Amino acid sequence: MAALYLVPSLLSDSSWQLVLPAAVVPILTETKYFIVENVRTARRFMKLIDKNIDIDTLTFFELNKHTGQHEIENFLKPAEENNNMAVLTEAGCPGVADPGAEVVRLAHKKGIKVVPVSGPSSIILALMASGLNGQNFTFNGYLPVKKDKLKKTISILEEKAVRKKQTQIFIETPYRNNLLLSS
Repeated sequence: MAALYLVPSLLSDSSWQLVLPAAVVPILTETKYFIVENVRTARRFMKLIDKNIDIDTLTFFELNKHTGQHEIENFLKPAEENNNMAVLTEAGCPGVADPGAEVVRLAHKKGIKVVPVSGPSSIILALMASGLNGQNFTFNGYLPVKKDKLKKTISILEEKAVRKKQTQIFIETPYRNNLLLSS
C-alpha cells in the first residue's frame, strides 16, 4: 500500500542533521511524487538533504491558497496508483498551520496511509520556551488582519487565558508583527 509521508522542513539555517530524523533521507530519495507549497524551495531543500537527488525525474504538485479542490484531489492520483508521495511545507510540519491539512484529510478519506515524520514545529517550540501552561493550550492559527477584529479577538483570547488558565498560541507573519503588538 502506498503512503503519503508528511515530511517536516527546517525552521532556521540549522544543519538539517540536528533537527530532522535520518528517516527523511530515504523518504526523499525514494519518493517520486511531491506535494509542495513552492517548487523552487522544495527542490532546494531536497538538494540540501541529498545532493545526488535527480530533481528532474520527480513530479511536483504545487499546493497554496489558490489551489482548487479538484486540483487537490488530482494530486493524490499517484498514491491511488500505489506510488508513495510526500508533502513538504515551507517551514515546520505539514498540515499544521499549513495548506497540507486538506491533502491529509483527502488521503484519509481515500484510504491512503498517512505517515507523519517527526520534526520541528514552531508552535510546540514556542510553547516549550514560554513557561506557560503546556497541559492546557489552544492553537488559534492566524489572527484577523483588520485592526478592529484583531483587537476583539485578542480580548477574547485574553479572557479565555485567564478564565480557563489556558495558554493561547497563535502565529503571525513578520510584516504584521508591529500591528499585532500595538493591538
